[in-house]
Amino acid sequence: MKPATTYPERRDDVRLLVVDPAEEESLRETRTTALPDFFAAGDLLVVNDAATVPASLRGRDAAGNEIEARLIAARGADRFRAVLLGAGDWHQRTEDRPPPATLPVGARLRFGALDAEIVARADVSPRLVELRFDAVGDALWAALYREGRPVQYSYLAHDLPLWALQTVYAARPWAFEMPSAGRPLSWEILLALRRKGVRWASLTHAAGLSSTGDPAIDAALPLAERFEIPAATVSAIVETRARDGRVVAVGTTVVRALEGAAAGNGGVLRAGPGETDLVITPAFRPRVVDGILSGAHAAHESHFSLLAAFAGPELLSAAAAHAERAAFLTHELGDSMLVLPGALAGAAVRGVLRAASRPPMGA
Repeated sequence: MKPATTYPERRDDVRLLVVDPAEEESLRETRTTALPDFFAAGDLLVVNDAATVPASLRGRDAAGNEIEARLIAARGADRFRAVLLGAGDWHQRTEDRPPPATLPVGARLRFGALDAEIVARADVSPRLVELRFDAVGDALWAALYREGRPVQYSYLAHDLPLWALQTVYAARPWAFEMPSAGRPLSWEILLALRRKGVRWASLTHAAGLSSTGDPAIDAALPLAERFEIPAATVSAIVETRARDGRVVAVGTTVVRALEGAAAGNGGVLRAGPGETDLVITPAFRPRVVDGILSGAHAAHESHFSLLAAFAGPELLSAAAAHAERAAFLTHELGDSMLVLPGALAGAAVRGVLRAASRPPMGA
């Protein structure tokens, strides 16, 4: 499978592979505009409304060496955790970029008109640092949007403007890479779901970097990430489950936020802010989420293995083989997969499938 090298002219004009673990004929290829066909009245779609931040800052250290800082998490009014890269640019794979010169705590960096100081280094790698900027609050955010660019990828045909890396419902600037599973969702799709009786709710999850080029850091990904779940979203989930509707997460960030929040509270989902280091593995049994809308991923990728929490290995192998044969496009701007029990079943049997496939929250 190859990565998409640019964005489609219409955000919802990508292919969709529907994977239904409850059906014998369990795969169907279509397009994302048909997404409402696989939902039923009473289902709930949960999206991550984090807007994508211009998280790549290019500059120099005090000795004049080229450096790039990729922000990975906000740590306060004037601080961000960041990964440092050496000379080069996005045309090179991150793993081929040289590391920066060794920089001690206290080293000063300049990114255009924005200055920062390294105030901490992580044990996992000296390239994972905490930066304190000279600006604070609104002034810092204005400087980041002036000096920064969105994180770019070597497989792209051209650099991407920030607007191309936003979902239609993007709100607070929390995401350091795009919550890309939601990019194909157009207002036309969301309104079609609403007309069908499918509700949608939101949360905010600070999606971090998917790759840094540093093997030690990449082995530790995903790092702990903050989230905030509104009370209205919790109420919508509780009501949906009480009526045997399905809760479908748009992307891994939504799964991490909901399942991490519930796991940290004895299985009970509560509203409010939090931070999760939950890693979804094939052995994980979701308590909150019934299915997931995800970007297309190759079978060897970590994001693909997460789907095993929602479908068995044989079915996922068949889905991966289908996507490979059909030349599905992967990564941030690629095609989509919906893994959802009952997606291809008749409406009459969906309730039975839902009730049988998940434990109650708090159990």
